Amino acid sequence: MKLIKILSLSIVLLVVSKATAQEFKLGKVSVAELEQKMHPKDSAAPAAILYKKGKARIEFDPTEGFITVTDVEARIKIYKKEGYDWANKAVWYYKQPNFVEKVSFSDAYTYNLVNGKIEKTKLKSEGTFDEVLNKYRAQKKITMPNVKEGSVIEYSYTIKSPSRSIREWDFQETIPVNYSEFVTCIPEYYVFNSRAKGYLSPKVSTTKNNKSFTINSKERSGFYISKTEFTSDKIDYFENQTTYVAQDFPAMKEEAFVNNMDNYVSSIQHELAMVKFPNEPMKPYSTDWESVVKTIYNYETFGPELNKTGYYEDDLKVLLADKNTPEEKIWAILNHVKANVKWNGYTGYDCDNGVKKAYKEKTGNIGDINLMLTSMLRYAGLTANPVLLSTRENGIALFPNRTAFDYVVAAVETPQGNLLLDASNKYSTPNILPFRTINWTGRLIRKDGTSEEIELTPKKASNDIVFLSYSIDADGKVSGKTRRQYTDHMAMITRERIDGVKQEDYLEKLENKSGKIEISDYTRTNEKEILLPAVETYAFTGNDLCEIIGGKIYVNPMLFFANDKNPFKQEVREYPVDFGFPQLDKYNITIQIPEGFTVETLPAPAIINMEDNAGSFKFNVATNGNTLQVSIANQINEAIFSAEKYEMLKEYYKGMIAKETEKIVLKRI
Repeated sequence: MKLIKILSLSIVLLVVSKATAQEFKLGKVSVAELEQKMHPKDSAAPAAILYKKGKARIEFDPTEGFITVTDVEARIKIYKKEGYDWANKAVWYYKQPNFVEKVSFSDAYTYNLVNGKIEKTKLKSEGTFDEVLNKYRAQKKITMPNVKEGSVIEYSYTIKSPSRSIREWDFQETIPVNYSEFVTCIPEYYVFNSRAKGYLSPKVSTTKNNKSFTINSKERSGFYISKTEFTSDKIDYFENQTTYVAQDFPAMKEEAFVNNMDNYVSSIQHELAMVKFPNEPMKPYSTDWESVVKTIYNYETFGPELNKTGYYEDDLKVLLADKNTPEEKIWAILNHVKANVKWNGYTGYDCDNGVKKAYKEKTGNIGDINLMLTSMLRYAGLTANPVLLSTRENGIALFPNRTAFDYVVAAVETPQGNLLLDASNKYSTPNILPFRTINWTGRLIRKDGTSEEIELTPKKASNDIVFLSYSIDADGKVSGKTRRQYTDHMAMITRERIDGVKQEDYLEKLENKSGKIEISDYTRTNEKEILLPAVETYAFTGNDLCEIIGGKIYVNPMLFFANDKNPFKQEVREYPVDFGFPQLDKYNITIQIPEGFTVETLPAPAIINMEDNAGSFKFNVATNGNTLQVSIANQINEAIFSAEKYEMLKEYYKGMIAKETEKIVLKRI
């Protein structure tokens, strides 16, 4: 799928002029900054970043070799209570047995204006926390003291990492950014690919600096460059310095149907492409998708795990004894893995504890579960391969690098195409993957290490079909029955939503959401038969679903199912609209009008079609004595709409909502 107007894939090198360069220093908060009541360019902003500066440098450490040190400092203005969250800052870091990063905060102060004078409050130790995020990561977090409307906060922090990696730097946030600067200092031995994303690009300048480090023979052993034959203890080298500067970048505004706003934030990424020390051969890293997947496939925790079969062979021989068709084998194996290995909540495309241990202990991460699934499918004689992908939370995998992926599923080749499978979700079925995985494209890897891009976006529409039958009495009270049927992804999402929720709690929310109705005779069908549609039925009554004005009854034929707000409010949209999958919402409604009343006004039939068969809305109503028949269908045929189609989609929803909110008027005979 072509990505239209989402990412700027290259940066134009522009020298930052002296006129635009600014000096920012911690501790130099001004009275003017504290007196400012609102952001001059965004009066609704709850806070703003006055400046943020970062410097990532790869430098030599006598005991560890080359490490990466990143220094960051920031000054933030709080305008409103809604901006108080910006007085908290969390920085994640890796914390593993053989790989530990260090994060330290300093110079953290809150500034307030008290009786015309600047009051300065220092962050104390009780405002600093360490939190475990998962088995691989933790975070250092600060909560700034004495924060009020009008406060200015400052802090700095340093990240020390034993790796030669540079973290992504965001130039945009959900609040305005007045000034953002990021500097990279990279020795000539390392070559990085830099890539920008977002609609706004920073200005860029580059320089070369002469640098050196000293190393003695005793220090040559035990770190990364120990094999390099340097001719002296004092090593001279060039350092490539790049400076990125962004000024007056607007806030990123949340919009409806965006899979992950981080995909469109103006930022810069760096991926290590090559290492070349003197007198050593060049060592290339990830430069294209083929090299990325080959590297991943050769991990001990990936490719070799697919070849392990002994731990499940006896079980599969019994399981497959009476299974003859590919469909029977696929379904049996998928259910077997689901039933025997539960997801522990960790993602990852490679194994955590290994497939054998996961099978024995009946729990594992995504890699454990779906690489095991792939192996079993191959054992059954099917052409099965792993598919690497990036979850919606992780973002779109656009640039070739080993961290672009965070998930793996299985694919089985069939005459009709690839059948995608995920055994981590008990409600998933063939080609119905969890919503978190529907993120544009994935990368299928074959046994020989070759790969190809495959679509993750479903082509088949998921349905939400409602049968609604109700009667209205002369006082406007409504009594009726509803049958709602969900298929495919709609069914999966519905089953996930109600899983583990007490029925009384679910019904209470449904009653309140639906206009204070009272529900009775509630039933669910096919809760466990997941290849069938999920169905719920109930009877209902409501006293506030109609209006009586001047003796006439005004009723919306869709009652509590009508859409009354357009989700697309922005004048201009810069990001694609992502529904996740094609979908059909259909309503078949039967209305019994009260004795002594007749129809005065009916909504007119309507058809709204989008261009290129992207979607259609159909509304029709017919009368037969005291019975009204209403048929409504909203069909969205495209899962993703480019920004160019936003105006069309906005107008489509505007027309649809106008029609759905029209009322039937009943008058006395």
